[in-house]
Amino acid sequence: MNIQKVGFIGLGLIGGSIAKAIRQYAPNCQIIAFDKQKETLALAVQEETIDISCSTIDENFRNCNYIFLCAPISYNNAYLPQIKTFLTSDCILTDVGSVKTSIHEEIIRLGLEEYFIGGHPMAGSEKSGFINSKPHLMENAYYILTPSAKITEDKIKRYQEFVYSIKALPLVLDYRQHDYITGTISHLPHIIAASLVNLVRCTDTDDELMKNMAAGGFKDITRIASSSPVMWQQICLKNQTNISAILDSYIQMLKNAKEIIDAGNETELYRMFEVSRDYRNSMPDGSAGPIKKTYAIYCDIIDEAGGIATIATILASNNISIKNIGIIHNREFEEGVLRIEFYDGASSEKAAALLRKYRYTVYER
Repeated sequence: MNIQKVGFIGLGLIGGSIAKAIRQYAPNCQIIAFDKQKETLALAVQEETIDISCSTIDENFRNCNYIFLCAPISYNNAYLPQIKTFLTSDCILTDVGSVKTSIHEEIIRLGLEEYFIGGHPMAGSEKSGFINSKPHLMENAYYILTPSAKITEDKIKRYQEFVYSIKALPLVLDYRQHDYITGTISHLPHIIAASLVNLVRCTDTDDELMKNMAAGGFKDITRIASSSPVMWQQICLKNQTNISAILDSYIQMLKNAKEIIDAGNETELYRMFEVSRDYRNSMPDGSAGPIKKTYAIYCDIIDEAGGIATIATILASNNISIKNIGIIHNREFEEGVLRIEFYDGASSEKAAALLRKYRYTVYER
């Protein structure tokens, strides 16, 4: 990675992870950062992720090879006039926002197209903030680039090489196309997750039976509802037109499903689940996506002393590392179930085969 100086405006989960990746793969690069949270900057300096902490956007940002805008979307747009003063011909100005149209329009209005390539690393976590950032967060995740009309091919190539250097997968898209695609595969799922959680909240019994009985399936599909409310508020406001049109399509699909259920149409019900299963199973597992893939199996376990230890010993003696392990008390399974999470798919598959060999009942989901 041949870069000498990089600036960050905002140092949350994504900005912090990119900064840590740069520190790992280009340890001699000078990294400077501005963030409204002084505690975040202090921690970043203490951990030696950044070299210079800035209380304002100032001369420190001059002569950067890259400047990353990592604040909430509306803030990024507001910072552009301040940054303009410090841009040099060699600098690539970029962002990490999940919506691209609004910032591209502001870049055009301010005459900054020769510097700007939009960026969207499609990696993340339901947890937020610099404290949860990791240098490997981008690994195997798609990193979308949306070049401005006046950017040079040399700068696009440099940015692609940078993305490869932090182990992510660059993909160049038109910014308008990007916003429709991410509206469907990223923004809509967050709205669905939030709506499902709120449905349970509003219809739960007085003693919160639904909340307490919510098991693996519900928790899996609503996990992203734990993401930052501020970030998703901004995303919905900035990608409003696309999200509204996508919601119309999704609502129509829900209406179609209701009609099939109301009619008791066995053939169409089977087809609805069959088609979705086949298409879902055809999706590649290579990319980390917006939320990291989890590798877990579920194993029936007898409620007796030493049960968990026996399973852990079997796995450890076969050199299989466990990331997390625990009993699920409220679940859709009939008996007590042990959930075992692994670091990768190969370990998960090996563990499932091994435990079946020892006569355990194993569920893979």
